[in-house]
Amino acid sequence: MDAFFVSVELRTRPELRGKPVIVGFPAERSVVLSASYEARATGVKSAMPMSIAMRRCPSAVIINPRHTEYYEVSGRLMEIFASITDLVEPLSVDEAFLDVGGAIRRLGSPMDIGHLIRRRVHSELGITASVGIASTKFVAKIASTRCKPDGILQIDAEDSVPYLHSLPVGALWGVGGKTAEVLSRLGIRTVADVAATPLASLKKVLGASGEHVHRLSMGIDPRPVTPTRLEKSIGAEETFSVDTADQALLHRELLRLSHRTAIRLRSSGMLARTVALKLRYSDFSTVTRSRTVQTPVDSAQLIYQVAVQLLESLGTRSMSVRLVGVRAEQLEPAGQTSLQLSLDRRDDNWRAAEQALDRVSERFGSKTLLPARLLEPGKPPADA
Repeated sequence: MDAFFVSVELRTRPELRGKPVIVGFPAERSVVLSASYEARATGVKSAMPMSIAMRRCPSAVIINPRHTEYYEVSGRLMEIFASITDLVEPLSVDEAFLDVGGAIRRLGSPMDIGHLIRRRVHSELGITASVGIASTKFVAKIASTRCKPDGILQIDAEDSVPYLHSLPVGALWGVGGKTAEVLSRLGIRTVADVAATPLASLKKVLGASGEHVHRLSMGIDPRPVTPTRLEKSIGAEETFSVDTADQALLHRELLRLSHRTAIRLRSSGMLARTVALKLRYSDFSTVTRSRTVQTPVDSAQLIYQVAVQLLESLGTRSMSVRLVGVRAEQLEPAGQTSLQLSLDRRDDNWRAAEQALDRVSERFGSKTLLPARLLEPGKPPADA
């Protein structure tokens, strides 16, 4: 998808189309989650500290993220993909590989299918997608990047190597900024330069990844589209704008993060057998604790209860907390797990209540349903 989080936000704020928009919290320690192409033109990038982004683009409109909305749209996006082919390999919430070989007789050529996907994404979700078509995953990924935003590009098999060799070395997977600098000092600046470099020389410079990079430079990528890729864990974390030792504030943030995690669990049809807590202190030391529960969970309240127990088990520390996170681990499909009735009926009541909120949000599109404890006086409800 093109600037996914921003695109989702612009569906309800069309007056911001064509303007620089950044999704993220306007706090010194927050980072850019998504930026419109107008903001990117000023040098703003994803994962950039918000303080730098706001200096580079002071006219940008800052929108607080609504993660629940993004995951709902992501789920509908994956349903569109699944209607095209069974061979879908998600890469993230807004991106996937599709093997459409088996759909050609039914839906037309790969280019026809690419146009169909883009039309459906736009008409059903109100956002735009860029589609790359190739005979390998690696080249398809490059094609999708090169035709952004809102484009489509097909690179035929016989054209793959010439096309790759016209690109800078940074286009190769595994070649980040530092690696590109190392290669540049050796006179290797393009993919063609990589292909012309003896494998032994690349291994000497890049180690074990040298062979992988060399193969990609020749267009060799035998990896199939792998449709069954279950997430190993689901979670959320938050960096405070100011370090805190306030236990009430920590509990409040744990509740917020538990709801974000639980919503993702339920939308993915997953249950968690283990709940983990992550704390990063003011000296940047990080502590993690986890606990396996007797019955798999997808309820925010149950995740929160375990997270609070883990927090209390750490005792009181002299250092303030910089970051807090909650993660659900040891995931398993809900349909394959028989949920036992809890010994405490209240646990089942919490699950039922949260599932009811899911249904309300799905039907009416409301994203402001959240525990009263998370409401701040004088402020509009934030996404949970």
